[in-house]
Amino acid sequence: MPTAIETPDADQHCAYCGCPIFAHDPICVRDCTADCGSPTYYCNYGCLAAHIEDEELATGATCQWDPT
Repeated sequence: MPTAIETPDADQHCAYCGCPIFAHDPICVRDCTADCGSPTYYCNYGCLAAHIEDEELATGATCQWDPT
């Protein structure tokens, strides 16, 4: 599914911590399972990881391992 790539505004802020994204190593996340909505920007992988953990987005989404 094609998506257009656009550079965010110079004053775009992180969706998690509110810092300006270009003061760090920005990440753009877009949910393309439902019509590729607007991108969400994070200032770095740490904020993205914190958001995933806070929202429990990975809960139940991993493979289960049984060592027996």
